[in-house]
Amino acid sequence: MKRSNIYFLLFLGLLTTVSCSEDFLDAEPITEVTDANFYRTPQDAYSALVGAYDGLQIASGGVAGLSYPVASMVMSDNMFGGTGNADPFNFQAVDEFDVNRAPTFTNLYETLWMEYYQAVYRCNVLINKMDQIDWSEEPELRAQYESEARFIRGYLYFQMVKLWGNIPLLTEPSSENIPPASPEEVYTLIAEDLMYGAENLPTEPYNAVEAGRVTKWAAKSMLARVYLYYTGYYSQSDLVGLVSQSEVLSHLEDVIDNSGHGLISEYANLWPAASVDDFAGENNEEIVFSVKHTFTSDYNGNTDGNHWMVMLGMREFTHYPYANGWGITVNSKLYNAYSEDDTRREASIIAIDEEEIPFDKIENQREYTGYYTKKYTPLATEDGGSLAVELGGTDFQIGQFQDFYVIRYADVLLMAAELGSGSAQAYFDQVRQRAYQDDFTSQAVSLERIQHERWLEFALEGVRYWDLLRRGVDEAAAVIAENTTLLNGGVETQKTISASNIQQTQGLQQIPNNQISLSDGVLIQNPGW
Repeated sequence: MKRSNIYFLLFLGLLTTVSCSEDFLDAEPITEVTDANFYRTPQDAYSALVGAYDGLQIASGGVAGLSYPVASMVMSDNMFGGTGNADPFNFQAVDEFDVNRAPTFTNLYETLWMEYYQAVYRCNVLINKMDQIDWSEEPELRAQYESEARFIRGYLYFQMVKLWGNIPLLTEPSSENIPPASPEEVYTLIAEDLMYGAENLPTEPYNAVEAGRVTKWAAKSMLARVYLYYTGYYSQSDLVGLVSQSEVLSHLEDVIDNSGHGLISEYANLWPAASVDDFAGENNEEIVFSVKHTFTSDYNGNTDGNHWMVMLGMREFTHYPYANGWGITVNSKLYNAYSEDDTRREASIIAIDEEEIPFDKIENQREYTGYYTKKYTPLATEDGGSLAVELGGTDFQIGQFQDFYVIRYADVLLMAAELGSGSAQAYFDQVRQRAYQDDFTSQAVSLERIQHERWLEFALEGVRYWDLLRRGVDEAAAVIAENTTLLNGGVETQKTISASNIQQTQGLQQIPNNQISLSDGVLIQNPGW
């Protein structure tokens, strides 16, 4: 019997520790090791943990094109597929939930699928070797390292089950052709992994932990996000019988009271392109968890860069501080959803006409709207070069270095408000007051207003699509559905996103057909793909 590529690739030297990211994550390749001469000391475990973080970095940011962040943005109503007018329609297939838009491209996510399982493998090996390590001199490190590895594994599986639904669930290294698990089984592992981290990671302020590492507060916050998505999408009252609403809320209140996290004063200062001189830095108090990146990627195996961000830059056009990219476009509906006195609009979106940008590549751009994301856009130098290259990056395509913010403190506040905190109004007001500054006026908190606020607060951060799905596939389909006119190569062209396509796929994405073939049909393609 043939075996799926996910299993074949897992054994190609993944015990080798590789370069990762800044601070704690900076590590050069050490040596090639095997089970026979490794996993003996806490230092061995630490090296393997760095490898797990590196796997996370590659799976969540090192995949060019259809990475998880980009797919999450494009599937929402905030963005169109865009890209070049002469490019294949791959991003339109994702945007429109229509495989017929790119009928010859039947493995949209194959690289991502393999990178996920490679990263999970690294976590599984370390977790399953814990008993083999001599912890006698540093017993406190065992729970910490296991918590971090289990958080990474849980986070990876959360992304995977949201994208594909029924996926193989591996909790230890295996070469078996494993059939897909039910979503409930996958979410059980996710919940257990995050709960372990929430219970066992040190109770200390976030800034006492090395930048880039998982904290107790990140585990508690991620558990809340998983709870809200699972209970919403699957219409359940709790998280697989393991976590109740009151327990999740208690975790969030703990983060609010004891983590040291808070909102920075100016929304724009969260984003490098929106605050060139006043950027708060990527380890500021608002960042609960992020995937770290540097400009050090090359074509010899170092994959520390943010490889997907180039997809979001203005099509082949640079205007300081925005550098060129491949032109995924922002829906004008999002720009128009902000009021003029909401500081988040200017901080979130590059507006060509409003900023008087002399953009002259409309003929090269598909689905031109006049808007691009400012939150995640490549940066230029004042003389028009690539900042990533000036800093030492090999290539602007793979050398983008901006971290991907997974959870911000604003999300903690709004999740706690949504879950019924007694301080819901105060939490809701904190987020809005920062956005409107002197123009702030209080609104009575409600679920509808929280949902609207989440749209504006987390726009273009890969959150919106999943927020819509947890409100129900039918509601998500109605919001995302589109029938408008856009410019393809400067020519007016009808753009249609059918609600029925989203309903047919249940919001899930295409499982790579190569993986289905390699599994001898053990894997089953999702409906609509």
